[in-house]
Amino acid sequence: MNKLQAMEVFVQVVDAGGFTRAAEILQLPKATVSTLIQQLELALEVKLLHRTTRHVSVTSDGAAYYERCLRILSDVRDAEESLSRSRASPSGRLRVDTMSAIANDVIVPALPDFFTRFPDIRLDLGASDRQLDLIEEGVDCAIRGGVLADSSLIARRIGVMHFVTCATTAYLDKHGRPQHPRELAGHLAINYFSSKTGKVYEWDFVRGEERIDITVPGCLAVNDPSFYLTAGLRDLGMMQMPTYMAEPLLASGQLEPVLPEWSTTAFPIHIVYPQNRHLSAKVRVFVEWVADLFASDPRLQLKKS
Repeated sequence: MNKLQAMEVFVQVVDAGGFTRAAEILQLPKATVSTLIQQLELALEVKLLHRTTRHVSVTSDGAAYYERCLRILSDVRDAEESLSRSRASPSGRLRVDTMSAIANDVIVPALPDFFTRFPDIRLDLGASDRQLDLIEEGVDCAIRGGVLADSSLIARRIGVMHFVTCATTAYLDKHGRPQHPRELAGHLAINYFSSKTGKVYEWDFVRGEERIDITVPGCLAVNDPSFYLTAGLRDLGMMQMPTYMAEPLLASGQLEPVLPEWSTTAFPIHIVYPQNRHLSAKVRVFVEWVADLFASDPRLQLKKS
């Protein structure tokens, strides 16, 4: 039995909550995963996992051993990296999940620079707005917007998202140009709903000390930024959309700003990754690269008054 491999398999089974998912993440046969755990328990002469037909849970001895394994595996990887070229030239598969609008408008356009710097990394970039279980789904890190729920993830704030209220000239010519947020009750909005809860998000407006939260009526609600923009350009209603998406369309005249003297609440953006796990060189360089990317983009930084 390869003891280090067995430790890695054990850690993954605990993290994934089962043998099947751990085998998929490790790309090993399920029988191999099961055999390694059995051999590890025999060698240690303790039971590490409780197994039922539907669930796997860690024993008290297993929980203590899990923490030791994390430290040992982290030390081994640090030692390997210190003697290899991986720190200078990280390599391997990196799985990242982000919001689809951020992926399309911010990250993907900058990827030529990333691959020039780190040509040996293979990036699997997922784009979704749903909350993932990073460990369960084998994702190394994720970029998320909004206030984060309490979790065991490490979160690093890398920027903020600003929004602008806008619509097409055709829509505004037909329905009028509101002069105050209260007038939006007589307009149509393209609303955005939560993929998790199905709830439609309210619009907010801030001017000095005054703040207004309002639900604008509309005939359409979506949960995808590309759908949102397409609907708006088809004159279906007004939008509150990220400035980095809206700016080129405002500049070209495809959209007009609405209530420009009112601002909206900035939306924090974080990059998150699991704690108590070794932060590999490939994850470390991606986190730093994304942080620098956002820091250099004035559209994604807090505006100074």
